[in-house]
Amino acid sequence: MNEGLIPNRYAKALYKYAREHGVAEAIYEEMKRLDDAFKAHPEFSKVLGNPALSPSDKVRVLSSVFGEKPDDYLLRFVQLVIKNRRETFVRSIGLAYQDIYRRANHIARVTITTATALNKEVLGRIGDLMKKQTDKTLEFVYEIDPTLIGGFILRVDSMQLDASVNSELKKLRLKLLNSK
Repeated sequence: MNEGLIPNRYAKALYKYAREHGVAEAIYEEMKRLDDAFKAHPEFSKVLGNPALSPSDKVRVLSSVFGEKPDDYLLRFVQLVIKNRRETFVRSIGLAYQDIYRRANHIARVTITTATALNKEVLGRIGDLMKKQTDKTLEFVYEIDPTLIGGFILRVDSMQLDASVNSELKKLRLKLLNSK
């Protein structure tokens, strides 16, 4: 089965359930926490995919991401995913849920990546400029990536503006290689 199909089916079902019970936003926030946990602990996927770990242990491990006592709706979701042996897809399900929630609520995710930290005033001006360009609610994510050398990368949903020094150096290198 297609790896994208499974997470999307589970995410759609979870979103429908969450909307019916009035907890769609709360689950959205929990799915962001889940993604942060996977980013912070890459070995998390290996733990969940370990066949030696019992289903109840996997439920405990996955539930721990949501706090000491996860809400019943999250606990049922985790139990269903593990019962159906789809725990290796849990991060993808969380990401798909976030996409569904953002589309349904007209939220655009704006990611700003710079080589060094920007002050809050500059970030605020960028935010103001972005708000003028769209009628959607904006959700800002700010990242620092020293490999950019300088400049910035701005992503709005699936569009990207790469104005980094690293990108310009790559373009220059390609031009030099192609001019032979």
